[in-house]
Amino acid sequence: MARHRNVRGYNYDEDFEEDDLYGQSVEDDYCISPSTAAQFIYSRRDNPSPFAEKEEHDYKDNEHSNFSVSSHQLTGTEKAQLDSCLDHMREVLGESVPEKMMVEAVLNSKFDVQQALDFVLAQVNKHDMKIKDEDNVISGKATKGINRDSQTTRTESDVVPKVTKMTVSGKKQSTGFEVPGVNAEENGHNALMPQKGISAGDGNSNLGITEVPSKPALSSQTVQALEEQNAAPTPVKKSGKAKQQIDVKAELEKRQGGKHLLNLVVIGHVDAGKSTLMGHLLYLLGNVNKRTMHKYEQESKKAGKASFAYAWVLDETGEERERGVTMDVGMTKFETKTKVITLMDAPGHKDFIPNMITGAAQADVAILVVDASRGEFEAGFETGGQTREHGLLVRSLGVTQLAVAVNKMDQVNWKQERFLEIVVKLGQFLKQAGFKESDVAYIPTSGLGGENLVTRSLSSELTKWYEGKCLLEQIDSFKPPQRSVDKPFRLCVSDVFKDQGSGFCVTGKIEAGYVQVGDRLLAMPPNETCSVKGIALHSEPVDWAAAGDHVSLTLTGMDIIKIKVGCIFCCPKEPIKVCTRFRARLLIFNIEIPITKGFPVLLHYQTVSEPATIRRLLSVLHKNTGEVTKKKPKCLAKGQNAIIELQTQRPIALELYKDFKELGRFMLRYSGSTIAAGVVTEIKE
Repeated sequence: MARHRNVRGYNYDEDFEEDDLYGQSVEDDYCISPSTAAQFIYSRRDNPSPFAEKEEHDYKDNEHSNFSVSSHQLTGTEKAQLDSCLDHMREVLGESVPEKMMVEAVLNSKFDVQQALDFVLAQVNKHDMKIKDEDNVISGKATKGINRDSQTTRTESDVVPKVTKMTVSGKKQSTGFEVPGVNAEENGHNALMPQKGISAGDGNSNLGITEVPSKPALSSQTVQALEEQNAAPTPVKKSGKAKQQIDVKAELEKRQGGKHLLNLVVIGHVDAGKSTLMGHLLYLLGNVNKRTMHKYEQESKKAGKASFAYAWVLDETGEERERGVTMDVGMTKFETKTKVITLMDAPGHKDFIPNMITGAAQADVAILVVDASRGEFEAGFETGGQTREHGLLVRSLGVTQLAVAVNKMDQVNWKQERFLEIVVKLGQFLKQAGFKESDVAYIPTSGLGGENLVTRSLSSELTKWYEGKCLLEQIDSFKPPQRSVDKPFRLCVSDVFKDQGSGFCVTGKIEAGYVQVGDRLLAMPPNETCSVKGIALHSEPVDWAAAGDHVSLTLTGMDIIKIKVGCIFCCPKEPIKVCTRFRARLLIFNIEIPITKGFPVLLHYQTVSEPATIRRLLSVLHKNTGEVTKKKPKCLAKGQNAIIELQTQRPIALELYKDFKELGRFMLRYSGSTIAAGVVTEIKE
């Protein structure tokens, strides 16, 4: 209790001087931040203004008159308006004008900032001229014969440079700005007198300003400077039109030493050896060093999976390594003599077909891996295996070039008979699926032993009957597809994550067009715009990226919550269409249950997986000619071509197949099986 009594009886006046500004609470008189108050104190004591003598005189006459407005009896709202106006005027005038003058100007103008600035600037001109004349009389200098214009110019240069250091930036309005190329201190005169009516424009003109008549008159030097700036446009940020001057095709040829970009997906039945095959290929190419490979070998032995060491190069997650199966699409990069390959290792297990579709939808070419072991090839190829389904999926998603890696040939002693048996069975099926014989190649390999992967095998058992290419040579011989760089920009999001800095990142393949740092993009279906802050291609920062590139974009100006996997970023001027209902041409696969009206399906489109319903069955088409053979059928059976209408639960962004082949294909699945593939023919509202 004694401590509290001492506090109550404490005399604070003995510890604080009468003039001490820190003795007052900043919050008692007016609402400004402590940092602003510190700015006033610093400027008053260490950096006096040209009006220091007059301010000191005003302080003596009326103590704290510059900081107190209580005599005006303002309400709380009026005080807040006054503080806001004063903050704006301080940004423009700095410390060149006393606080009292600004307060009076704001109150007289009834809180009109522009009118108050007009009044203050007019008073500044009159006051400065008066002080100049008094100085000349006191110093004994005759004012007679002095050029009035030069005197006015010197007067302006004393005050205005503090105002002209304000630049016009963004959408923020200011009453003054620097004239590029004109230095007020070197030339001895100001660049431009601040006046009402000069503000930031909308960017349509070169200067971005609007000039209207106002009270302060412009000097001849000011007019000349303004004319020079009109003649020489201010450097501004490049607009979208200026960025389109880049020759993307020429730049693509120069990039990566003139090598073509190719997106390769590896598919096949579970346990066919896809990850081991490609992991060993990457090791032999030098993409994985010996130290890392030795680490994988030791760790896989401890886990009891010694044969999975090369698979761990691509199966990086703990769950994938523990279960011994690929679950998600692993992505990496390697180079051949003429290509830069983006490798996608797709899962082969039936449970992860949706992930496989996501990888296959982003691929240009594919490697189908089959197990040559007795019984294993048959298990993957017959009903229930994934070899057939994967082959149909990649062909339906637009892949036309295929390399069949007949893996584990060392387990059948490199027998030619077994190899030919597999080639005949697969050849018939792939031809029915739509592959041309000239676009399919068969290569005998051994993923675990590394035979016939990077260099042609020297094994006597194989060289007796096989003289073809090794796997790497076949990959290098793939024809690069045509890139849609001339079409509007389209990128389908495959992943979204928070960046370390400001903004967030999205990854995906650019399907069409190109993008540069600083571009504005539109995200659909959320219909939100954002800016591209950075672009990374294979974890390396770049200034631009074009169709076919798997990129990571750093975006700002949008909430990450609004972006989901499957959203499509596009050009704001040519946006992609969004709908919940569309018509499509469908090819029915082997199905057990006929498709009828109201049939529920799962729509797989790029990286989108969306529940949908077959709303209408419009017609059945002839397989070869495409002519309508039956209208309004009751049901659809396996092998039929048909026109249907689909209804999705949520809006999705789509393109017509005739406009964007990459964004016009989709797959339909039901009860864990792929039942149909289709192309979009008409988009409904």
